[in-house]
Amino acid sequence: MPPFTVLIANAFFGFLTLEIAGNNIASYITVLIAFVLTLVAVKVFKYIITRKIKGLIAKTKNDFANMLVDAIEKISLPFYLVIALYISLKLVSLPEPWPSYLHYLLIITVTFYSIRILQQILIFALRNGMKGTSKGVTRLFENIIKIFLWTIALLLILQNLGYKIDTLIAGLGIAGIAIAFAMQKILEDIFSAFSIYFDKPFEVGDFVVIGNDMGTVKDIGLKSTRIQSLAGPELIISNREMTSARIINYKKMEKRRVEFSFGVKYDTPLEKLEKIPKIVTEIISKIELAELERVHFRKIGDFSFVFEVAYFLKDPSYIKYMDSQQQINYDLVREFRKEGIELAYPTQTIMLEKAS
Repeated sequence: MPPFTVLIANAFFGFLTLEIAGNNIASYITVLIAFVLTLVAVKVFKYIITRKIKGLIAKTKNDFANMLVDAIEKISLPFYLVIALYISLKLVSLPEPWPSYLHYLLIITVTFYSIRILQQILIFALRNGMKGTSKGVTRLFENIIKIFLWTIALLLILQNLGYKIDTLIAGLGIAGIAIAFAMQKILEDIFSAFSIYFDKPFEVGDFVVIGNDMGTVKDIGLKSTRIQSLAGPELIISNREMTSARIINYKKMEKRRVEFSFGVKYDTPLEKLEKIPKIVTEIISKIELAELERVHFRKIGDFSFVFEVAYFLKDPSYIKYMDSQQQINYDLVREFRKEGIELAYPTQTIMLEKAS
């Protein structure tokens, strides 16, 4: 009778050679060891990569590197499990359709995590490139990036699963046309938001005039633009109207040109009329931000002698303009009263002639 140890050894080797589903027990043990080693290896690799990038961040304080570390750290356990499972099961012979299922699982997993990292990189670049832009416009571009990336991911997965994506793309095109017709007005506003962003006719904080309305732009959204009017209420105007309307943007100008006129009575003596340009020049020269362009006796009107004044204000602010014009008006009234010059107002003189 063989020794006990020999019996144990024979039993053990017999167990290892025992076949289950076309593979012996030794192969499955090898798979298990390979699975554990692969799982440990990819986790160590992740640790080394993130540590290297964190070292770079500490030296350069690079925001992109910081974001990349965050993206890598978000790769969770299912990714590593699938990678380890795929590599280890390659060591054994699996009956169909299990190899195909394993291949599909790998494609779906790798595509999912790759798109997540790519999405985070693109959104990071977008936010850095659109600093100071309305949150609504930034969100619009972020959503477009997400939809585009995940649509590409879905098509890639379907193609690798053996589906013909040509028919699917054609179907999506027809559906897209139908949706576009149904949402025509909304899409017009969204495309107008793109136009406002790229063309930049106005930005948040600009003082604008649209038709009879004026105010400061508070927010540029996907569908509408909000303007804080001078009277107090908030105006909400569709982006479609904002891109089709005639807009005066005072924020873009470096200085404001102001033109105004006034009339004096017909009975004003000539010597006093000749003093008026000098009086106006002296008044405007005292205004800190004002620079006189001209003062002219423009015309003889229906009920007054009309003078026209033009000057530049070295500040685009509407409030500064109103403050300066107010001071000019006060000084004009004060100086004219000193000189005995009367401002005109509409009058009608009726001459009565006695009958002879």
